[in-house]
Amino acid sequence: MSDTKNPADLNLALAAATCALLGIGATEPVAAAEADTWSFDSSLLYYGESDDRVQDVSAAISAQRKFDDERVLGLSLTADTLTGASASGAIALDRPQTFTSPSGKATYTTQAGDVPLDDTFKDTRFALNASWTQPLARLYTVSGGLGFSTEYDYTHIGANLSLARDFNKRNTTVSAGLAWSQDDIDPVGGAPLPLAQMLDVGQGGNKAGSDSKDVLDFLVGLTQVLNRTTVLRINYSYSDASGYLNDPYKILSVVDPVTGDTLTRTPTAGLQGPTGVYRYENRPDSRVKQSLYAEMKHSFGAPVLRVAYRFMTDDWGIDSNTLETSLRWPLGGSSYIEPQLRYYTQSEADFYRANLVAGQPLPQYASADFRLGNFDATTVGVKFGHKTAGGNEWSTRLEYYQQTGDIPSDQIIGNQANRPQYPDLSAVIVQFGYRFGLR
Repeated sequence: MSDTKNPADLNLALAAATCALLGIGATEPVAAAEADTWSFDSSLLYYGESDDRVQDVSAAISAQRKFDDERVLGLSLTADTLTGASASGAIALDRPQTFTSPSGKATYTTQAGDVPLDDTFKDTRFALNASWTQPLARLYTVSGGLGFSTEYDYTHIGANLSLARDFNKRNTTVSAGLAWSQDDIDPVGGAPLPLAQMLDVGQGGNKAGSDSKDVLDFLVGLTQVLNRTTVLRINYSYSDASGYLNDPYKILSVVDPVTGDTLTRTPTAGLQGPTGVYRYENRPDSRVKQSLYAEMKHSFGAPVLRVAYRFMTDDWGIDSNTLETSLRWPLGGSSYIEPQLRYYTQSEADFYRANLVAGQPLPQYASADFRLGNFDATTVGVKFGHKTAGGNEWSTRLEYYQQTGDIPSDQIIGNQANRPQYPDLSAVIVQFGYRFGLR
């Protein structure tokens, strides 16, 4: 098992699934179904970043049991295996750099000119979710769910509950829901003390034990049938996270105020250790996010167009905009093709810093995590699906992801201007799915 992993990245899929469950249960009425039927969705996904960075292989299966009184039971199981190299947050230099691994028991080295990547990144995650949906009186639908996931150094439990009410001959649905989760973080080597300096192998005193965080989400939504061919959905969500919100494996370089190069240091005699001065990041222990999401689906006869927009803002200073569109186009009577496009852009957090400057007082909060920086990302993809003669369906999806970012010019010092500090990132995503039913 590796020294490191990225808990925010690894739990991204689980968080998205929880939000989707909350949104669907809260905004869409349950359709009448045949009595006592099971349907299954299975998928295998590969995600691979350029330059041998993060690689993810994920397998998932979900089962849904529909009862004749419109009650629905949902179950899902997901397994992820991640490997590769993850950006540590340190800046690139014209000389090799050596770092102490998160376990504190070994070192790794980055070559001259390269943005430092921690190549000990590896982990496996298992996630299990269950949900229940049923009518409550004639025009109400209630949904609830539980979720659990475990990783080498991370455990997640969560629960959600939502209520939907139909109006206007079921052409209008108003909904509201709550979701709660608790994550226990037990980083390899311990959770670093805020802005503590990276030490030599075998030296302690800069890390503590495990920690935890709690997240409370609230969502209110409206789904409106505009006419026979158009449906509109609008959601507002509020999220309040508190506790340990740091990434225990991210660091910042401490640089010379004139040259911009990382300060050099010599490991203690007889020990291995970092060849530069690096400090672990520190983020606020609370974060409030607010989002507004709108989605419209319109049928042009057989083709169906989907357009969605999401705006997010938080008290860390990050604003983001997401625009998505897809067009599902039938091919004959049993197949379809669906081109997809997604564009995302965000501003940097108030405490985002490319580095720390030697001689200046340490800030209260600081992080060089690229995910908290200013960047744009575009995803282009296509999905193909086919329904078999037996009524089952298989599909395959291929996407290409491209991310570009930059560091504020006032944070670029001396020689840093001549080296890549925020490298572009690209990734390929391939997914195969198969849906089938049993009676």
